[in-house]
Amino acid sequence: MTAERKLAAHPKGLYVLFFTEMWERFGYYLMLGIFSLYMLDSLENGGMGFSGAKKSDIYGTYIGLVYLTPFIGGLLADRILGYRRSIFLGGSLMAAGYLGLSIHNETAFYVSLLLIILGNGFFKPNISTLVGNLYNDPRYIANKDSGYNIFYMGINIGAFICNFVAAFLRNNYGWGFAFIAAGIGMIIGLIVFASGTRHVKEADTLKPVKPGDMGTGVILAATILPMFVFGIIGYFLKGVGGDGNIFGTDTNDAFIFGCIPVIGFFLYLMFSADKEDRGPIAALLSVYGCIVVFWAVFHQNGDALTVWAEEYTDREMPAAIAKPANAIGMTQNVTYFPELGMSEEAFTHHLDSLKVEASKLEAGSDASKELNAHIGSLETSKRYFENLPADERPAEGKDLKLVSTEIYQSVNPFWVIVLTPLVVGVFSWLRRRKKEPTTPGKIAIGLVITALSALVMVMAVKSTNLDDEKASSMWLIATYGVITIGELCLSPMGLSLVSKLSPPRLTALMMGGFFLSTSVGNKLAGILSSNFEATENKDGFFLTNFALVMVAAVMMFLLLRWLNRVMREKGLV
Repeated sequence: MTAERKLAAHPKGLYVLFFTEMWERFGYYLMLGIFSLYMLDSLENGGMGFSGAKKSDIYGTYIGLVYLTPFIGGLLADRILGYRRSIFLGGSLMAAGYLGLSIHNETAFYVSLLLIILGNGFFKPNISTLVGNLYNDPRYIANKDSGYNIFYMGINIGAFICNFVAAFLRNNYGWGFAFIAAGIGMIIGLIVFASGTRHVKEADTLKPVKPGDMGTGVILAATILPMFVFGIIGYFLKGVGGDGNIFGTDTNDAFIFGCIPVIGFFLYLMFSADKEDRGPIAALLSVYGCIVVFWAVFHQNGDALTVWAEEYTDREMPAAIAKPANAIGMTQNVTYFPELGMSEEAFTHHLDSLKVEASKLEAGSDASKELNAHIGSLETSKRYFENLPADERPAEGKDLKLVSTEIYQSVNPFWVIVLTPLVVGVFSWLRRRKKEPTTPGKIAIGLVITALSALVMVMAVKSTNLDDEKASSMWLIATYGVITIGELCLSPMGLSLVSKLSPPRLTALMMGGFFLSTSVGNKLAGILSSNFEATENKDGFFLTNFALVMVAAVMMFLLLRWLNRVMREKGLV
């Protein structure tokens, strides 16, 4: 096969969408990589100063809602706006949200998160739908799975680069500049999309509705209003006897209850569909139910695994690397202050005294800035030195040069970039021998591999005395490596399956359904992660993750024969 014919295996528009998504994900994952750290960091250091419980609650709610709104964005794109217009609208809202986070103010913080949530709803399902539509051309249709793998690699190139930029900016200039960089990344993505929009124009076509399909206004009225009503009920509804919450916090209850009308709509869509559409929609909804658990475990990378990297991982740089890294501002420095040798009670009293003293100084004065910086450094250093062996601590007043915690967020996308050619190559090799698993089969395999990644962390806990010892960075690198193989078998294959099985007039809406499953999983990730900091039984926490994903994998394998039959009936196997 000639080089020209190999290139023709994929449409030109794929590469436009590849680089658009790369820059959009640069901004998204830059923000997500520092999100928990920013919320936990003290006000004196420019962070939000939230507690661990509040941080996990906000984190789970945010990554839940950011993938819930694609249901609305997908519907409006399918029926009214079109895909390209929706992408421009969503990207603009997200850029405004990232730039807004650079304002160190709690009101600006929540407003900015809302803009990002709404923007992702318009952007995410519709760029994924455009990818699938490009492959509806008979010249390319056989390569749809590999096309989504290539597209997925673009996502992870952006996710890999962004954390180095975040570390440099937040260590040298503060959190605000890191968030500004996320906004600039999104703007670059929109420029790329605008410059290449002619290559995706033919994929931006709206399909006519069928007789009997619900009108757009009816769908919105039947889902959005009830979603708010159910959310309010969930927020104020307490557990049996009025004690506590059903899912842990008011916002958890509100989110889970708010999803009920949207889930109900998709069930109605399935039962009211004609014979031709009912099987494919039912198959997709079954897959969505299984992969909720994948996202609940996978997206702990921004919360529980970030806390693991921050507090339990040996992040000290070798001297040969530390010196040049520090010269370009890529290290996090922690100083061993004399106060860190105090008892826990004495240290807390000392810190409170310093904060009272700082409150009496003139705001913005040099003395105020200096004292607040010292308070922030004390809190940061305390978290790292708390379980560092005494013989590894520097002398008083000296510092250690550490890998910035957010850099570990680049390990997963690094593995995606490295392993994607391998995974695509293996499946291509199996295809040539007519042994390639079906798309649902790949998803089932991905769930099993994801479960195994949790066992890596169980071994990490069991091999480390977390009270007075740091774990090797290799444990995080290894667990990200394993879960990445599972991710490559599942996430891009899920997008491909939606594109294959969805009725054409409902593709973006069903893509929104895929992201709804991601949304629920993301919220569960926040709920599960809140238990990580609350429990001393860390290996039990990761064993729970293993068990949850294995149950989902078993369910997927039980459904496999039926799912493959639906694929055959559509002529896709």
